[in-house]
Formats: sequence, structure tokens, C-alpha cells
Amino acid sequence: MVNYKNYKVWQKSHNLVFEIYKILKVFPKEEQFNLVSQIRRATLSIPTNIAEGCGRETQKELIRFLYISSGSAHELDYLILVSSQLKIIPKENSKLLLDEIDQIKKMLAALISKIKSSI
Repeated sequence: MVNYKNYKVWQKSHNLVFEIYKILKVFPKEEQFNLVSQIRRATLSIPTNIAEGCGRETQKELIRFLYISSGSAHELDYLILVSSQLKIIPKENSKLLLDEIDQIKKMLAALISKIKSSI
């Protein structure tokens, strides 16, 4: 078992949750059960799966949860892109969020590679 709070990728994705929640406050009410719900789920899934994977017994299980986290990061990337193209999120905000998500995706890929090479 590893302490998930020690991973920089968890710290970064945890902070992203708060950034996303602030942005979601400007979404139209009619998107509450559509985009807002999907974005919340995907955003929370990134650090949650890192934490859950760290609680597992084997490195292979951790890797599986890191892949799930990566999938959620890719999903969030698309949802922010759509929100930007629908002009719900201003371009400059979406650019910052997409850059942050890209960093998280790269960090997850690097962590997965590092763990794979150690087993």
C-alpha cells in the first residue's frame, strides 16, 4: 500500500477538482444533469481512482486504477473542449484547464510506465 497523497499527480488532480467546481458555477441550469454531472463525475474520478489503486494489494491492481484515472482524464478533456465550443466556458479558461489536464495525463502515463518497469 502506498500513500496516495504523496503522488504529485494525485495532488495536481485533487487541486483540479476545486478549479473545475468553481467553473461549473457558471454553467446554465439546463446543463445541471447533463454536462455538469458528467464533468463532476469525470473530474472526481481522477484522484479517486489514484487513491483507490494505492489501497490495493498489488502493483498490477494499482496500474489498473491508474489506467481508469487516465481514462477519466481523457473524458474530462473532451467535456471541457465541448463546453468551450458551446461557449459555456471562456476560451482562456478552457485553455488553462486543458493544459492542466494534459499535464495530469502525461504524469499518469509516466507513473504507469515507472511502476510497470519495476514489476
